Amino acid sequence: MSVPTLLIPFEQLVALGLKHSDNVHYQLPPDELIMDTLRLEDGVLNDSGALVIRTGEFTGRSPKDKFLVKDEITSDTVHWNDFNLPIDEKYFFIIRQKINEYLGKCPELWVRDGYACADPRYRLNIRIVNEKPWINLFAYNMFLRPTEDELEHFQPEWTILSAPGLNLDPAECGTRQQNAAVISFKYKTILIAGSGYTGETKKGIFTILNYILPLHKNVLSMHCSANLGRKGDTALFFGLSGTGKTTLSADPNRMLIGDDEHGWTNDNIFNFEGGCYAKCINLTEEKEPEIFQAIRPGALVENTNFYPGTNTINFDDGSITENTRVSYPIDFISNAQEPSIGSIPENIFFLTCDAYGVLPPISRLSPAQAMYQFISGYTAKVAGTEAGVTEPKSTFSACFGAPFLPLHPGRYAEMLGEKIQKHQVKVWLINTGWTGGQYGVGHRIKLHLTRAMITAVLEDKLAGVAYERHQVFGMEVPMSCPGVPIHVLNPRNTWADPSAYDQKARKLAKQFIDNFDKYASGVTANILAAAPVII
Repeated sequence: MSVPTLLIPFEQLVALGLKHSDNVHYQLPPDELIMDTLRLEDGVLNDSGALVIRTGEFTGRSPKDKFLVKDEITSDTVHWNDFNLPIDEKYFFIIRQKINEYLGKCPELWVRDGYACADPRYRLNIRIVNEKPWINLFAYNMFLRPTEDELEHFQPEWTILSAPGLNLDPAECGTRQQNAAVISFKYKTILIAGSGYTGETKKGIFTILNYILPLHKNVLSMHCSANLGRKGDTALFFGLSGTGKTTLSADPNRMLIGDDEHGWTNDNIFNFEGGCYAKCINLTEEKEPEIFQAIRPGALVENTNFYPGTNTINFDDGSITENTRVSYPIDFISNAQEPSIGSIPENIFFLTCDAYGVLPPISRLSPAQAMYQFISGYTAKVAGTEAGVTEPKSTFSACFGAPFLPLHPGRYAEMLGEKIQKHQVKVWLINTGWTGGQYGVGHRIKLHLTRAMITAVLEDKLAGVAYERHQVFGMEVPMSCPGVPIHVLNPRNTWADPSAYDQKARKLAKQFIDNFDKYASGVTANILAAAPVII
């Protein structure tokens, strides 16, 4: 869509607190945003035509610098914790004024109108104002795109003001350091200062939807990907970053509904976004062809390096960050579902990258076990480069998305549990991590084997096979699976020393139990009974 003649009314800029209307670029198409980025020498093109930029000091989210304004709306509804950090309303006004003054002095601004939620019943209109054309390109890629007719009468409900070049004074602004992302539900505004990481924009909108939809619309908001089979069957993939949500949902035999954020209503599943934001560390065309082929003109690649003397991206190079990313419109995926809406799911997959090599590559969960695993939100990160750190590190993130959940995790878990029971949804735990030993000893489970297990579920080929109960974690493990060697299915069989496996399993079980203590008082007895058993 090319709309170079559209202008944002001056009075709307004044309403945002901006002092001028000179050099304000409104609703530019991707090719013009790319040209503006190249003109400002903020990025370069790779050999496939994608725009490659660097986000500066911050190459990932800064969760300790994300704040929710504590006021009469949020005081008693937000679950205040290490992720939902309160900030006084007076500081919101100070930071907003600082950003308005900063943007008002910028030689150029880029403004874009878009919306979230593919189901029109829940559409949320968004206006983003920023100083960088490539952040505006990110917004084009990630938000749903209004038609020209819709833009004529567009009224933004939420506004994002993005000023990555503005460093705040923590003492004056009530922040931890010079950067901050601040959300006000009263003023329906997201303020981003001091960080050029585009994910702050995306996750800001996700956070507000995680508040609005469950609390006011009776819609379960979810950190998951979703796809749709030829028979109209929907599957959901929950998981933390790096567990395979984007990779496993981009199945050439199924239609992609979305790769990260969805809502579950009484009658459907819908995508919040209009694009995908995929990790591209170690990306190859062979393993992830849909993502690899989406890196073309219009895509925005973040924080990668080129092979020396070329414009060819070295996807194995994580020297800037392991969190290298690419954003692109969802229609860059050849089999994207349009509109991004699916039926009530038949199968749910919880993805975990277990670097301890303990959890089975596939297992079936009871409803109570599903709730226990959902509230736990487990994955494990590999050992770092710090001296003396040789063990993987467990990570528990409630509902597979704790940093983005303003409400108590129990609210989301209760809604999911009700829907699983009502619709008799089958829930599976998929370990995309290690087998044959922990990281450094064993090896990563092959992607083609994980795909074969998921395909077997989706084609209902595991309904008639025999299962065995995992002696520590209690889930049912299939004893055979089409396309998968039998010895792979029971992780204990893959370890050279089964007693070492038992020891590691007990250690991981204790970590689960210790983590769950904080939720024990708010869950039912049957969920508590689904905890692992240390034998």
